[in-house]
Amino acid sequence: MIKPKKYDWNDSNMALVGSQKDRDVKKGAAETEKAWEGSGQKVGLEIWRIVKFKVQKVPKDDYGKFFSGDSYIVLNTYINPDEDDLEYDLHFWIGKYSTQDEYGTVAYKTVELDTFHNDKPVQHREIQGNESTLFSTYFPKGMELMKGGAESGFKHVKPTEYKPRLYQFVGTTYANTVIKEVGLYKQSLNKEDVFVLDKGLEIIQINTPNCDKDEKVKAMHYCLKLKGDRCGRPKISQIDDDPMEDEEMATNFGDKTKKNKKTPPGPHTRKLIKVSDESGVCNMVTAAEGTIEQDQLDPNDVFIVDLPKSIYVWVGDNASPDEKKNGMAYAHSYVSKTDRPLRSISVVNQRRAHHCYKEMLEA
Repeated sequence: MIKPKKYDWNDSNMALVGSQKDRDVKKGAAETEKAWEGSGQKVGLEIWRIVKFKVQKVPKDDYGKFFSGDSYIVLNTYINPDEDDLEYDLHFWIGKYSTQDEYGTVAYKTVELDTFHNDKPVQHREIQGNESTLFSTYFPKGMELMKGGAESGFKHVKPTEYKPRLYQFVGTTYANTVIKEVGLYKQSLNKEDVFVLDKGLEIIQINTPNCDKDEKVKAMHYCLKLKGDRCGRPKISQIDDDPMEDEEMATNFGDKTKKNKKTPPGPHTRKLIKVSDESGVCNMVTAAEGTIEQDQLDPNDVFIVDLPKSIYVWVGDNASPDEKKNGMAYAHSYVSKTDRPLRSISVVNQRRAHHCYKEMLEA
């Protein structure tokens, strides 16, 4: 069996996003993309998945489920208090094993959807396991992170050929408990969390000795949902102990040597990078390091604001069209060359950069 290749951020290519030809054709392409028809017309969430370079609508029942081998586009439409106009936050989510082609497609299609809505949405790049707080709020029941692609799920294979999966339930409350698929190895287990071993027609809930009661309840509801999705065919069982203490149960788990943990990076140095075309060619120039003040953000340019918790693309009101359209592409290129390639990135315009300004003031 060929293992999926983990996405190499350092080898990524964003050339297709932000070129002159790209901007010229994107509006026309957006108007012919059937997936965008009717999008953003009312308050709520809409999600699409990239399938073989095509945009595919995700059913609402599957909102919150993300496969590590896929890439997704998420549009949140809302109205601010005491206002009438619709506002948008537009995210593209990259799975851990999403290919470079998929990344390029989802990035391109995100900008296309942004263009479809006349550049009004605020764009965000989300990375599996490092999602922004805003993105996480869309899924109050928690996110479900699964390996492979959607075609590898139970609905797309024969029940007897279903590949067993192990899910870990991590959280302190029912609402913030995240469901994530982990390797089917004994090293994936611990004595603090709840696990569910999904064997297709047999589902086993594993309540380890020190697990949390909210994790137990979340796992129980998840098992019942799996059973319901499969027309009641699976048998559900439960164990309340260390599964490795049960000789028969232990045979479900392989052995994988843990890799040496990487040395964590040192304290982060704040940086302000200017994306400017004043030389005739759009490029990046370091504008400041260490302390960053709001008045250093020039309305005539675009800046990458690299802060400890977040990375923003700040778009000045008077920035040139080339600077505006290249902000995300340059931010992606910049981040991929640092020790923080998995950070989320948010594009904010000068008038909607409140979170950016607030974090700049934090010690």
